[in-house]
Amino acid sequence: MILDNLVYVLDANVFITAHRTYYSFDIAPGFWKALLKYAESGKIISIDKVENELYKGHDPKNSKMPDKLAIWAKEKFKPYFKSTATEDVIKEYKEIVQWVSENNYYSQAVKNEFASSDLSDSWLVAFAKAYDNVLVTQEKPSKTKAKVPIPNLCEQFNVPYVDTFQMLRRLGIILN
Repeated sequence: MILDNLVYVLDANVFITAHRTYYSFDIAPGFWKALLKYAESGKIISIDKVENELYKGHDPKNSKMPDKLAIWAKEKFKPYFKSTATEDVIKEYKEIVQWVSENNYYSQAVKNEFASSDLSDSWLVAFAKAYDNVLVTQEKPSKTKAKVPIPNLCEQFNVPYVDTFQMLRRLGIILN
C-alpha cells in the first residue's frame, strides 16, 4: 500500500550502500524487486548522472568485470534513469551551482569539484527541485567543509529528502 503520492529520486549511495552491505543481492533480493516494482509504477526513479556512477562499479575479484550492481542497473533499472538535460533541471542546477560558488564556507577546490558535470549531487538536487520530487540519500546534514552535503543543499533549496528506510516506510514497502 503506497502511503503518499510523491516520487522518490535515488542517490547513487542508496544503491551502492544497499548492494555492499545490508541489502546485497544474495541476501535481500526482495529489496531489488521492490525497487523495480515501485519504479515501474513511477514512484521511484533516479537520474542519468547516477546511472553513470553505477556503471563504473567493478567486481572486486576482477577489475575488468562490472559488479553485480552495475549489471543490474544496466539490465533492470535502465528505463528509470531520467535525463537531467531539460530546461527545468538546468535552470535549477545553475542556481544551485551559483549559490555554492558564492558561498565562502567552502574552499575553491570543493566548489570546483561540486560544479563538475560528472558529480551527481548537484544534479540530483536540481532534478528533485525542478520536479517536486523527494531526494533519497544516505548522507546526513553536516558542517563539513570537505564537500557540499546533499542534505545541506536540500535544506537550502527547500527540497525534501529522506533516507532509504524512510522511503521504504513511506511507500509501505515490506521486504519478505
